[in-house]
Amino acid sequence: MTRSSRLPAQVATVPCRVNLIGEWIDFNGGTVLPMALAPSVTVQLAANGMTLDRIRSTNFEAIQDFSVDAPAEGHWSDYVRGALQYARDQNWIQGGQDLSVHSTIPVGAGLSSSAAIIVATLKAASIGNGNVDGASLASAAKKIENDFIGVPCGIMDQMAVALGEPGVALALHTRDCSYALLSLPETWAIVVIHSGVNRALSDGRYRIRRDQCLAAAAALGVEYLCDADLVSITTLDDPLRRRARHAATEAKRSLDAIAALRAGDRSRFGQLMIESHDSLRDDMDVSVQEVDQLVQDAVRLGADGARITGAGFGGCIVALVDPDHVETWWSALKLRHPSIARVA
Repeated sequence: MTRSSRLPAQVATVPCRVNLIGEWIDFNGGTVLPMALAPSVTVQLAANGMTLDRIRSTNFEAIQDFSVDAPAEGHWSDYVRGALQYARDQNWIQGGQDLSVHSTIPVGAGLSSSAAIIVATLKAASIGNGNVDGASLASAAKKIENDFIGVPCGIMDQMAVALGEPGVALALHTRDCSYALLSLPETWAIVVIHSGVNRALSDGRYRIRRDQCLAAAAALGVEYLCDADLVSITTLDDPLRRRARHAATEAKRSLDAIAALRAGDRSRFGQLMIESHDSLRDDMDVSVQEVDQLVQDAVRLGADGARITGAGFGGCIVALVDPDHVETWWSALKLRHPSIARVA
């Protein structure tokens, strides 16, 4: 990367995440259970003495220049530039930056590559500016995604990538961001598989579902949709009734799954994953036929449970499998679905 500055580069690496259970409830007041994965994004930056941010990705394209105050324009660099603008506002960095991104996270997979890029950029920019903790970076990343990118996401993804580590689940209470780190038992294997169907949150479907959830909460007179009771939900018309039913039942499933994890009950956890997928398919309308078939076959071939993960509309599934049978299970599933790819 070309730089006109002799200052040393500031480097940060942040993992992606998979959500084990607790989908579409991070902004509805629920408790979620994401886990960091090994695929990651590394950001390297240094001041360039110009009024331009010079950005490149080793994964995509040549170097591109952007004004330091340029608005989002639907480009992958929006995530980086939003973080740089925030960092300048905080006086973590001054002026234009030369920045390089290298990612091993599949794009469009629902593994929070966008949150990882933002948090990694903020983390690199904050080096030398005191001890900026992970929760603060996560809160800033959420603000950037909401205000600069225009995606009205919750806090789960940012907290998961800022605080998580592979093999450890983050039981996160989204109302106050309190959390507990829970190690997975050695008798559990989490397998993440890309369905081959890419998805994007910026196409409007995420916002529509989120707005429906908020409208359902308003109609029921509750601050958080996860607090709605199933009897009152029946008074709503579709699709608000189904959105509310998912939030209320998923909130309970998530808490039950955390209890199952603490107890080491793999069978119970797997069943809750299956129920979660059914609800995401039928009540949230965020699955697709290819993913439904993949989840169904994953369970038929021996997984304790499987479900679509992330906001949906394609992307990845997550499956819970006996560690002793992972390879034979994966081979059989790959034979039925040649286009899938194992992410973790």
